[in-house]
Amino acid sequence: MSKYLIGPWLALLTLALTPAKGTDGHAGSSDAFQRITILFNNVSHAPGLSSGWGFSCLVESPEKIILFDTGADGEVLLANMRQLELDPKRIDVVFLSHIHSDHTGGLDAILARGSDVQVILPEGFPTPFLRSIAEKGAQVQVVEKGGRLMDRVYSTGPFDAGIVEQALILETRKGLVVITGCAHPGIVHIAESAVRLTGIRIHLLLGGFHLEGKKRSEIQAIITRLKAMGVEKVAPSHCTGEAAIAAFRQAWGTDFVEGGLGASIALSF
Repeated sequence: MSKYLIGPWLALLTLALTPAKGTDGHAGSSDAFQRITILFNNVSHAPGLSSGWGFSCLVESPEKIILFDTGADGEVLLANMRQLELDPKRIDVVFLSHIHSDHTGGLDAILARGSDVQVILPEGFPTPFLRSIAEKGAQVQVVEKGGRLMDRVYSTGPFDAGIVEQALILETRKGLVVITGCAHPGIVHIAESAVRLTGIRIHLLLGGFHLEGKKRSEIQAIITRLKAMGVEKVAPSHCTGEAAIAAFRQAWGTDFVEGGLGASIALSF
């Protein structure tokens, strides 16, 4: 673990990630995760919620509550959480996929309602952004490479495809749940990296797949590759695009999972 000092008052601990292990290598013995709830999305699902361009979801477990990304607007995010009867003060960890404002715009609103959290982000975020988090009392952890964050929770590590991005990996009894923000590095590349890192197949691939505007042939090629990998279920939304979402729905059939705003995905396997 290395330490970076930014100003005399700010110490950022760079996350030293241990090598990933297979299903017999985790420390816990019971399935920790309960559900994922989509809190912010431009793709609608449940009525009574305010949509907006961006993405955020909440991962609940008995040990940790993880907020994946924060959407573009903090007030909209908090209003949706109130509507869904979810308390932002229960959040232990905020995991940021990448710097774009439609994924980080709600962070200040979350920290203002309870700053005793860890904010985990990939290396490459600008120093003023890191400083603003620390000034609000939150702990900043900078991910340099892929590996374990906590029991059954991993980062893919940062991919640099012009935009530095990481994805979140949850290890469950049925396989991996991989959550992507926008998948700028490529959804297949992210999925392959998650499997290579852990040695475990993907049960559910969820989030933005960054396929808006892609040709039908490109979308079908991606579907073919994910199918060949054995990805069991998919829940595409946000920047995936309507045409691609429809193609994934057709390809996965009953294994297509609704991932729009307000969707609640049970993970108690």
